[in-house]
Amino acid sequence: MNIGERIKELRTAKKLTQAELAAKVGLTYIQVGRYETQKSAPSSDVLQKLAQALDTTTDFLMMGSHDEAVAAQLTDKELLRLFKLVEQLSPEDKHLVKTFIDAFLTKRQIQELAK
Repeated sequence: MNIGERIKELRTAKKLTQAELAAKVGLTYIQVGRYETQKSAPSSDVLQKLAQALDTTTDFLMMGSHDEAVAAQLTDKELLRLFKLVEQLSPEDKHLVKTFIDAFLTKRQIQELAK
């Protein structure tokens, strides 16, 4: 699957027309159609806006499967499994998990600096 097919798949899954997606991103529906048919490629700025409007990442739009992209970067399978479970949580719970992780990592950095 290419970037255009992923954009179209996500757009239709969200029940958006090309015009509706274009309005969210600040484009014309013609340009969205060009991206979907691979007649044009989005700039990095537009790619970021598309990812945000489609509730995904630029990595997914460019490379494909979230699992493939994440698995390529994460070698700890247990950690990958936990992150998959976290993705299923409510937005509030996800935010809480991110806050905990950030606090833990910040504490570790401070401990390392204090050595």
